Amino acid sequence: MSSEFHTLRIAEVVKEGENAISILFDMPNHLQDSFAFQPGQHLTMRTEIDGEELRRNYSLCAAPHERQWKVAIKRLPGGRFSGWANEHLESDDSIDVMPPTGSFTWKFDPGRTASYAFFASGSGITPILSLLKTGLVTEPDSRFALFYGNKDSDSILFLEVIADLKDRYLDRLKIQHFFSREEDELQILNGRIDDAKMKEVIANFLIPEELTSVFICGPEGMMDAVEKAFTTTGIPADRIHSERFTAKELSEEQKAEMAKLEQQAAGKTIKLTIDGRRRTIEFDPVKVSILENARASGVRAPFSCKAGVCATCRAKVVKGKVEMIRNFGLTPLEIADGYVLTCQSVPVSDDVEVDFDL
Repeated sequence: MSSEFHTLRIAEVVKEGENAISILFDMPNHLQDSFAFQPGQHLTMRTEIDGEELRRNYSLCAAPHERQWKVAIKRLPGGRFSGWANEHLESDDSIDVMPPTGSFTWKFDPGRTASYAFFASGSGITPILSLLKTGLVTEPDSRFALFYGNKDSDSILFLEVIADLKDRYLDRLKIQHFFSREEDELQILNGRIDDAKMKEVIANFLIPEELTSVFICGPEGMMDAVEKAFTTTGIPADRIHSERFTAKELSEEQKAEMAKLEQQAAGKTIKLTIDGRRRTIEFDPVKVSILENARASGVRAPFSCKAGVCATCRAKVVKGKVEMIRNFGLTPLEIADGYVLTCQSVPVSDDVEVDFDL
């Protein structure tokens, strides 16, 4: 994965719903290989607002076969980047963008016959849409179900795109919209997707044991409810895939554990490899994590959220041992292969080696 930003021209900005825009990038031919993506991945965007550099991740809502690089940005209350983007970005503007990252993806197989369930709320539809489009095209014998929650029908992102998919794949795609502030004649579709609603959804729309995989993206409460519901039915954790846009602050116990590890790691050496170059640094507990220590030493390590969510700072531990405080961005397989989120990691052995290029 390249950690370099590239300045891209915006080909089109479209108003999506009441509080969001979609941005289509003009991707030059010489960058298309670098920006090749898997369904469900995201782009990191960078700008400067009031003298401060801000980075944010936005999921690609297009499928790889569409050969489009398109993201949606929903305006969030108090969101500096999202507010600025919705107010100021226009066609022909340019902005810095990092090549795609993220592990919220799936390898669809044309020979597979499967059953998938997708759960989204609000802007969580963006990576789900990328996955859904890809699956419908790639696996002609598979069946798909989308459960999408919003405040009301006016706040649905990509309503026309979703309706078109439903019409085009009528025999293989089922879609249910849930509204928290708009009533439907079918009572089960009224209200948020929470614990109680999930019991109704599973009882009326799904047979859990027949599901190949479940994909979830949206607010934390909704995601927790969906994960809990399927875990309770006995679906293995490796069949439940989640993408979180935000994370809670560290608990007091986690903060204490982090502080303890940081002090114990003081002075330990870390060898870093990035963009083919190696650099050795000493861990400074004041700078908190491996990522912050790397950047303080001048190493251009990639990052965005710094909260253990986006996986932009992912690197592989090739020697030694590190402790990762929390993780919302790596799969169990990635962790087993030695990958860590450097924004959440502290060395716990001497002579740690971390490679951002692998």
